[in-house]
Amino acid sequence: MSSSPITQPPVAPGVPVTTGADNESDAAFESSHESPPENLESGGGSYGEHTQDQADSDDTGYVYHPAQEHADDDDEDDGDEDFDDEDEHDDEDDEDDQDYFDGSGGLEFELVIDELAPGAAHDDEDDGWDDNEPGNALQRRILQIIRGGGGGRARLGSRQLLSLIQGHDIDDIDDDDDDYWEPPRRTRPGYAPAFPKVPSEQGRKLMESGVFGAFDLREPDSKRKRLTRRLLDRELGLGNRTEQKTNLALMAQQMIPSSKPEMVIHYDDPVCCGQFSDDGNFFYACVKDFKVRMYDTSNPYNWTHYKTVRYPFGQWTLTDADLSPDNKWLAYTSLTSQVCFAPTDPNDTGDPYTLDLAGGMVRQGWRDSFPIFSIRFSGDGRTLVAGTGADSIVVYDIERREPLYNVEGHDNDVNAVCFADKQSPHILYSGSDDCTIKVWDTRSMSSRREAGAFVGHMEGLTYIDSKGDGRYILSNGKDQSMKLWDLRMAMSTADVERLDATKPTASRRYQYDYRFAEYQDHMWQPHPHDNSLVTFRGHKVQRTLIRCHFSPPGSTNSRYVYSGSYDGFVYVWNLDATIAAKIDVKSVTEGLRIPGYTPAARRREWMTLVRDVGWHPNAPLLVASSWNGPTMNAGTATLHSYNENDVDEAEPSMGLSVNEKIQPGEGLFNWRGPRGYEDDDADDFF
Repeated sequence: MSSSPITQPPVAPGVPVTTGADNESDAAFESSHESPPENLESGGGSYGEHTQDQADSDDTGYVYHPAQEHADDDDEDDGDEDFDDEDEHDDEDDEDDQDYFDGSGGLEFELVIDELAPGAAHDDEDDGWDDNEPGNALQRRILQIIRGGGGGRARLGSRQLLSLIQGHDIDDIDDDDDDYWEPPRRTRPGYAPAFPKVPSEQGRKLMESGVFGAFDLREPDSKRKRLTRRLLDRELGLGNRTEQKTNLALMAQQMIPSSKPEMVIHYDDPVCCGQFSDDGNFFYACVKDFKVRMYDTSNPYNWTHYKTVRYPFGQWTLTDADLSPDNKWLAYTSLTSQVCFAPTDPNDTGDPYTLDLAGGMVRQGWRDSFPIFSIRFSGDGRTLVAGTGADSIVVYDIERREPLYNVEGHDNDVNAVCFADKQSPHILYSGSDDCTIKVWDTRSMSSRREAGAFVGHMEGLTYIDSKGDGRYILSNGKDQSMKLWDLRMAMSTADVERLDATKPTASRRYQYDYRFAEYQDHMWQPHPHDNSLVTFRGHKVQRTLIRCHFSPPGSTNSRYVYSGSYDGFVYVWNLDATIAAKIDVKSVTEGLRIPGYTPAARRREWMTLVRDVGWHPNAPLLVASSWNGPTMNAGTATLHSYNENDVDEAEPSMGLSVNEKIQPGEGLFNWRGPRGYEDDDADDFF
């Protein structure tokens, strides 16, 4: 999790490390155009904007003069309505420059050549080119780079560029072995990225297959029965047994929770994650204050808080949690190698105990401590698997209290792990910031080699979730996409090495920090070896490790996939990548509470980030665990259920605002519609 909000980003893999003079040149190459080198040893030079007039000029008979260049720049600046010297990073200005590459650490420069390179012939009476002359070949090469390569864009390796800046000849430098890859640079306005097709044909086949819920081929989407009609068919007992079963499944599919909240639970710190137990009788919320709140949800519309447990000696935040298969123990983690275990029994008031997953690793050459980003119980409850900041996957035997394996199977932080089948402890997945998902068999992990791999994300993974059937897996990525994978399509280790399938992500020439930067559409590029089934887009995976899940079979007939988002929505997709619903968490939490802010801070824009979403296994409701506030330093867990109307005659009433113990609190206001509050004097607080 190198680019998570709780760690510092490491050096990008694949970038060569240089020393001495090369180090200084590398720094100049990586720096932005705001800090150009004072001169170029190969001739006069300056950083600036390469004009389109030069790119369109013909190579034949071209004579370059620096004074003419600066004169042209002045003329264009005066007549260009997009020119703005006060904002060098204005994207609208840059879109007119097809040679501009936008990305964190992006670079644009201009080479000014006012003398021939050493060894070049100079003939004022001959405007022709002799490619046999090394200096002329070099000069022609530089002009080709400046103009974009004529019919195709010129390619310059990193070592060639460094040598060019240092004034050396680049003809003798072979860049075939130079790690070089970058997505196509932004073109003129109107450039359309190669986004995956929506609706997805492969996703449509999955919907019709019955693997992801019932599907009535006789009933097109445009003529689907309303829920009230299906209820009538059920009460009248229409159709045979198969048709009645299909009708019940389609009813469950139509009851997607709405934005109107049943209840909003407020916390003083951001909520990191929250999920229901498999039977729906229990819900836990992990909060950044190192406390886990446990709730009795046997009545899903009327919760009861019964226990709060703490993580001792935690660092920065809680990172993950998981319930044991029998629901008796909750394992939760922080940025240490300690896993904390707390009993879920309300009558057990004992303190939690901890296990050190790094125990004994120093003697075996492993690291003595590491942060844990993800934790999962095996199906039999005997082992734990953890993803760590040491680029490793740890398999821990709970009964023997010792690590079985610690495999450094990735090139970066392992942000997520999960088992393929809830009933089997053998096959597991790991997702990493190295942009890969790897498949492991615990029976052969002693070889320290994965059984297979998935590639397709162009940025690091934030979360993975298994459908629990040993076949399908879902992943969220920092490239603002979610992907569905089939275990049968996993790439073998031999194929990964033969195709060099990780090169497009390991050696890219731009830097994107998802904690601070916006991911622009023109940065999107399909992976050349993508072996995913369906790609889902529309949400924002920024600032933190946002999670995604399969919808449960009981309450949704396994019909959907869903994810939180940086923009304050819960996104629900059909399997064909079309959006089935967007649940607006931001609007229903805004103004219900502003804890401890100054009047100036209260005037700032309200922000909401949905980090995790838990869908009830049996009832048509879900809980969005979020960060809230002008600076997102508070949190909420909002309960959303299927409801067709704002008016609700049931008890408790809709829109109830409560504190962490499900009690009314001072300064909390109940939701009464968009930007509406129960207290008429609520505006006095904002």
